[in-house]
Amino acid sequence: MGSGPEAAGIAAAAVRVRAVLGDARITVLTGAGLSTDSGIPDYRGPDSPPRKPMTYQQFVSSAAFRRHYWARNHLGWRHMGGARPNDGHRALARLESGGVLNGLITQNVDILHEAAGSWHVIDLHGRYDRVICLTCRGVTSRAALDERLTALNPEFTADLADVEVAPDADAAIASTEGFRVADCDSCGGILKPDIVYFGENVPKERVERAYALVDRAEALLVAGSSLTVWSGLRFVRRADRRGTPVVIINQGPTRGDGLATLKAEAGCSPLLRALSELYAG
Repeated sequence: MGSGPEAAGIAAAAVRVRAVLGDARITVLTGAGLSTDSGIPDYRGPDSPPRKPMTYQQFVSSAAFRRHYWARNHLGWRHMGGARPNDGHRALARLESGGVLNGLITQNVDILHEAAGSWHVIDLHGRYDRVICLTCRGVTSRAALDERLTALNPEFTADLADVEVAPDADAAIASTEGFRVADCDSCGGILKPDIVYFGENVPKERVERAYALVDRAEALLVAGSSLTVWSGLRFVRRADRRGTPVVIINQGPTRGDGLATLKAEAGCSPLLRALSELYAG
């Protein structure tokens, strides 16, 4: 972990978190702040630039919006695929394998929890590596779509080092005119990344599975989420109504701070790593 005041502060915070959690069976809720150390920016972190993500209604109602989105995503998803789990992801995987966690709910679409070795994961907002047809509901891999988009747009390339990538595998580029979009090769319907857009509801079955996971827990640990949107905050409120202790690890305020048994103002990676070491004994 290193030495010095910062390391000492992380160690002390980990001890406080461990004391609140005790020997409880824990469910974890994670947000974009957990993946920043993997090179994926946060929408709402204290240092994040203003963003205006495309809404579901814009995507489904406008061919121009879809062209714009897919052109950006064509570049951004490759960056997402190159991201690797960080110490926070690995720490949670170790805690799960050690029987401390009963499961994990993530608001992220980057599948880094699975890459780190976590196996009981509810991808609340979907996964960036899958594509769904809005007509026939067929699901295909994003890699397969990439082959089609590349064949349709062989000249459309950019230096990824100069492209700003967002947490939903989008990328900010100046112009998307002329980009050719691929439709579903089974029915000709509109293809959409298998992720929940702003203005779109999380599938009810997925929410119910997440509620069940929270209900079976004896503590809820939130890592890297500002809880700004209802899709994550609902689980903190659910735990609070049941009298379940809530611990929040996040840099910056969250909408759940008033419901937290403990709020740790710290980076997720170092604190989760220190916490996993405490559990390992």
